[in-house]
Amino acid sequence: MNHSDTDDDAAKEVHDFIRDRVREDLASGATKSVVTRFPPEPNGYLHIGHAKSICLNFGVAEEFGGVCNLRFDDTNPAKEEQEFLDAIEADVRWMGFKWDDAPRHASDYFDTLYAWAEHLITEGHAYVDDLNAEEMREYRGTLTEPGKNSPHRDRTPEENLDLFRRMKAGEFVDGARVLRAKIDMASGNINMRDPVIYRIIKKPHPRTGDKWCIYPNYDFAHGQSDAIEGVTHSLCTLEFEDHRPLYEWLIAHLPTPSQPRQYEFARLNMTYTVLSKRRLTQLVEEGHVNGWDDPRMPTLSGLRRRGMPPEAIRDFVSRLGVTKSDSVVEPAVLDHCVREHLNKHAERRMAVLNPLKVVIENYPEGQSEELEAVNNPEDEGAGMRMVPFGREIYIEQDDFMEDPPKKFFRLGPGREVRLRWAYFITCTDVIKDDAGNIVELRCTYDPETKGGNAPDGRKVKGTLHWVSAADAVDAEVHQYDHLFTEPNPGKSDNFVDCLNPDSLTTLTGCKLEPSLGAWPVGQTVQFERLGYFCPDLGSTAEQPVFNRTMTLRDTWAKIQAKG
Repeated sequence: MNHSDTDDDAAKEVHDFIRDRVREDLASGATKSVVTRFPPEPNGYLHIGHAKSICLNFGVAEEFGGVCNLRFDDTNPAKEEQEFLDAIEADVRWMGFKWDDAPRHASDYFDTLYAWAEHLITEGHAYVDDLNAEEMREYRGTLTEPGKNSPHRDRTPEENLDLFRRMKAGEFVDGARVLRAKIDMASGNINMRDPVIYRIIKKPHPRTGDKWCIYPNYDFAHGQSDAIEGVTHSLCTLEFEDHRPLYEWLIAHLPTPSQPRQYEFARLNMTYTVLSKRRLTQLVEEGHVNGWDDPRMPTLSGLRRRGMPPEAIRDFVSRLGVTKSDSVVEPAVLDHCVREHLNKHAERRMAVLNPLKVVIENYPEGQSEELEAVNNPEDEGAGMRMVPFGREIYIEQDDFMEDPPKKFFRLGPGREVRLRWAYFITCTDVIKDDAGNIVELRCTYDPETKGGNAPDGRKVKGTLHWVSAADAVDAEVHQYDHLFTEPNPGKSDNFVDCLNPDSLTTLTGCKLEPSLGAWPVGQTVQFERLGYFCPDLGSTAEQPVFNRTMTLRDTWAKIQAKG
């Protein structure tokens, strides 16, 4: 792993039901060396829910001196693309984890899996079925009614082997026949009612090309790939708990080189978010978002593009813990972890998003100076920077009111405020256009207050950020809100109906401190008083574009303080 020293709890012994089981297995000798795996299907991008599985699988392996394989369970060529393979590798690396050797693939084992399917047929544990999908649903039964045997269930091993080999040879069309495990159509667990283990898909595979036209189902490939790799602890989310009997049945009926055990933990669920890959795919394909890495998406690449640091995501996952109880977490918890990390590590700069021009009339025309500013008050090692200052500056429109109410401590006619790192200024005049809109302020400054303090000890209640007009960098800024207006959008099939029309606001003509013009992509910065921001992937020195990571307001910290 490539974690920073900010992971203060890295050395602490973590206890949960999975880690405690691993300790028991090592102590008893049942496990000699821990092997885990992170096994995504390459049919989409990883999301925040996958972060929990990544941290658990790689974390357990590291904590107990074992290894974790990155393995792509690439058994459905109809939905898999090289783009997804590349994105998954990049996301796991970004999260701070690495794997031994090259990534593994279920497709590496297709020859072995096929031979094991023939083994099941020969032993009378699998048969070729001609029922179509609708008929198969009808025969399967319900949660309260047992299923019934397919009319093809009693074919001889010889007949099944012949048909299966003809399936492999491409003799039949898609959907014409499948291979099913012969288990128990009356089982109370529907997954055990003669599940499909091979189907015909006449599409080229991203890695094996046209070699195969039949492919193993996920349930068949997954456990057997674990066994081939010597996985000791196969860690899955709770929806696979009902699949565990099938996982164990297949291991018991095949000549596998090892016998991995499956353990299930609760998945990560979050309000105002959908984490179904099918629904995320729909958002992308229907153009509701601008791709898988849109900063509004809960994908890891979307969070990265938004400026969320991986250290904060790992911290978030560790706070959630590992349990067997499903729960739903508020996005504010993740935001709190991000703010906590960025407050310590992000440098500060000044930016004005809705600029209002200020002319300081008693500041000499043509003169400018550089003022010293702290890069990060939480990090002495971050040092200082110089900020240009001149007669004309920009402040936020919201920082001025012509007729301010009592508790408004910012700028107004006749009022004095402090400019961050600079001087006290007093508003003397308000300039409006023909429509009555305020377009400019006239002010005076006190040259004795350089650095933001008055030698006579007088106090001001308001401190404003600002940018020198002569030196400002023009930029576009994207502000984000929840993608959905409903806390649980996944409850409805029409989840797109509750998309938030204000999830993205684009501001143009923003004025930035000059050092932000060439700010590195991937490095989040705090715009003082406004929030955390990160250059977008398309940002350039000529046309800077910043994405707001989040505001400074921490609702979760306030909830904790009250609780």
